[in-house]
Amino acid sequence: MRLVTPVFLLTLSLSFIGCPKDTHHEGDLPAQEFAYPEAAAGDVVDTYTRKDGTKFDVPDPYRWLEDPDAPETRTWIDAENALTQGYIQAVPERGQIHAKLTEIWNHERFSTPSKKGSKYFYSRNDGLQNQSVLYVTEDLSQQGTVLIDPNTFSEDGTVSLAGTAVSEDSNLIAYATSDGGSDWKTWRVRDVNTGEDREDLISWTKFSGVTWTHDNQGFFYSRYPEPENPLEAVNENNEVYYHQLGTPQTEDRLVFSDSEFPQRSYYSQVSDEGTTLFIYVSEDTGEKNRLYTLDLNDADAQVVRTIDTYEAAYHHIADHDGVYWFYTNLNAPNGRVVQADFQNPVPEEWKELIPEAEEVLNSVDIVGDRILGVYLKDAQSVVRRFELDGTPMGDATLPGVGSVWGFGGEKDDKETFFVFSAFTSPSTIYRYDIAADAHSVFKKPDVAFDGDAFETSQIFYASKDGTKIPMFLVHKKGIELDGANPTLLYGYGGFNIPLQPYFSVTRAVWLEMGGVLAVANLRGGGEYGEDWHHAGTLHNKQNVFDDFFAAAEWLIQNGYTSSEKLAIQGGSNGGLLVGASITQRPDLFAAALPAVGVLDMLRYHLFTIGWAWASDYGRSDEPEMFDTLYAYSPLHNVKDGTQYPATLITTGDHDDRVVPAHSFKFAAAVQKAHAGANPVLIRIETRAGHGSGKSTAMRIDEAADVWAFLVRNLQMDVPALTNQTSAETP
Repeated sequence: MRLVTPVFLLTLSLSFIGCPKDTHHEGDLPAQEFAYPEAAAGDVVDTYTRKDGTKFDVPDPYRWLEDPDAPETRTWIDAENALTQGYIQAVPERGQIHAKLTEIWNHERFSTPSKKGSKYFYSRNDGLQNQSVLYVTEDLSQQGTVLIDPNTFSEDGTVSLAGTAVSEDSNLIAYATSDGGSDWKTWRVRDVNTGEDREDLISWTKFSGVTWTHDNQGFFYSRYPEPENPLEAVNENNEVYYHQLGTPQTEDRLVFSDSEFPQRSYYSQVSDEGTTLFIYVSEDTGEKNRLYTLDLNDADAQVVRTIDTYEAAYHHIADHDGVYWFYTNLNAPNGRVVQADFQNPVPEEWKELIPEAEEVLNSVDIVGDRILGVYLKDAQSVVRRFELDGTPMGDATLPGVGSVWGFGGEKDDKETFFVFSAFTSPSTIYRYDIAADAHSVFKKPDVAFDGDAFETSQIFYASKDGTKIPMFLVHKKGIELDGANPTLLYGYGGFNIPLQPYFSVTRAVWLEMGGVLAVANLRGGGEYGEDWHHAGTLHNKQNVFDDFFAAAEWLIQNGYTSSEKLAIQGGSNGGLLVGASITQRPDLFAAALPAVGVLDMLRYHLFTIGWAWASDYGRSDEPEMFDTLYAYSPLHNVKDGTQYPATLITTGDHDDRVVPAHSFKFAAAVQKAHAGANPVLIRIETRAGHGSGKSTAMRIDEAADVWAFLVRNLQMDVPALTNQTSAETP
């Protein structure tokens, strides 16, 4: 199966329209009543080289905030959290928002079942469990037995199950845990039949799964050397190892490393027939990889650099009788499927089975003697069926218009499972009869949300340069287009990642609060393939921000909202989007919600896996990129005396992907420069990382805080959030 998941910025315009508006409303705290915590300005200055060869000095007064565990940083964190919570807890509506979030969240949830041998594995959450529980059963009509319960890992629910891999005989399962949302994972091995852990323990893996050999005696994985500072150390010198069951990690066999290229990373996959190890070699988060192989039938075999060019993506889909199916975007930016005899695997000898289509091939599986490709058509899912030789068989029947994912399984399986989700349709799992092209409900959640009361539409608007950008709009039926609707505009725009319709409890509560949800499919994302992606990267990054501004202006011009009622939201790369938006156009928005954002574009590459993002951003130590990065870097475009929108920055104090220093330094800079009455606050979650693995309780608390912040700063009249009836999934 091909997974579209990364490893895991043009000149800035400062010409505002008139004077930036102050969105202070009566009832807000006056500006002078915000005693922001003291953040001493240091005298650190960095010197950069510009494209013309001249040197340029850039002050970094809050460099000290890069150490999250320093006593002065912890004092600042505590003071900021106290200020933020004092403000948010004073919002009267927060209590009923929290109660409504809890009510809707409290529904039984499942993952799609995956089958190995005679056993099915799936996760289940009874509603408010902090972490979902992994079950195993041989009969899907029965719940089966608990195999792994992450809720027993820690008292506060912040140690999560972060990955699993079942052995070929289905008797063992390797499973990873993440502590406090960290990207660092620790792997253990559990006996599926007894539920007992073996002595095996694998540490210091990151962005790596494990893949079992077919003799069930061990597995391959990738790891980094043990870092001195796990939170901030640059992730380099990744290596591939083989772990033999029953032996300590110190005795694991090194399979592949390359000290000449310390910033390459590796992901391994054993072929379906167990004869070949594929090693995917990445240099960044781009849609490209090298492909190396190891013959597992030869104990003396060495890794072969089968495809050693870095110009396209190559992903193994399936293999049978020595024939291999691959996904690639070589000479096909939207993706295609090819077939190869791996005795002669060079691309020139490949046979094209499914040519590139007008739509993006987002994922592809071979299951039940069918090739199932999930395509994106204007950011919505279409599933197309093909014979193994590529002969088209038409589109698969789906429950409705929205997003689907799943379709895992083996070549001989007769059925598979998929999830269907839409903005107002809770995620439902379907069983799919492959031969009959028929689906039936397998697990449907009973959610206290009436999706029929809302409507979803998709519009296309013109960006600054005339490019047509799609945007989803979700709101209660029959709203008045009088410019008075509180509206949340969400975007991402990066790393070839598409934004698709899916159900979210937090968004459902926003809709019930009377809010409008707008999701803009900005350039830089993966909605229309690599050309769309590249149009929002490197020197083209300003296109992403311009697309976002045009979305906001369209919403205002068409009567959905006004600047006084418009909030923007984005996380990670989307946090960069929000940060750049308020530093470029503070007049356009009433409130901003940058989450775990990349906000210091001059130093992002110096921490953890940040160097891998250079394919989208470029680096400040590259003279040809410095001016572009400096022009839009949110931290470096905070201007004294500016009236910024009401801003709630959110981060985790130990995010080891986008380190919290980005958010810390940005918060300190905006608080010092801000001249308006709007609050500029930061909410810093402890025992949390980039977002994954958060407990249910933490997610509910954070969502309640964010919506309460918007209630106050968009001057929302929140209706009574009474119980709603369950919605029927189409």
